[in-house]
Amino acid sequence: MSDPLARAEELAQRFRDIADSRMHGLPLLNPALDVEAIGFAPQHLDTADAVGLLGVLITPWCMNLIWLPDAPLNAAANGAIREHALGGERLSFMAAQDELFGHYQSCSLFSPMFDFIDQQQARDTARQVLALLRRRPPEQPANPSRRSLFGRLAGTTR
Repeated sequence: MSDPLARAEELAQRFRDIADSRMHGLPLLNPALDVEAIGFAPQHLDTADAVGLLGVLITPWCMNLIWLPDAPLNAAANGAIREHALGGERLSFMAAQDELFGHYQSCSLFSPMFDFIDQQQARDTARQVLALLRRRPPEQPANPSRRSLFGRLAGTTR
């Protein structure tokens, strides 16, 4: 697996270039924010072949959960939607193929970014999202006993 920090920084640099060119001067940019890659680390997703890096990309126009698979999954076409299970949630990721960076998948968290007063607030939010998604979902017994089943049901009917 590639170095997570180097790959995440390569992605961030690509989006800095986009911020300085295509996005420059657009009114949807929050001037208090910069492009930054947060918390990229190796992650297995819901399928055995889904191995790669997961983190958050902050930009002045959006905050996205980013999945950088080690290899493109089934050669997903630009714009194709793929669901992944993370932290007990099912999230929709859109496939992208950047001409310079390569393949990645993104899941929009925030857009536009005007609710963030500064970079630190955006960083803190990104870290909180990652912490929630990286927690282990509660385990359910494969064959719950009648007693535990009735106990759970009784707790919901009051």
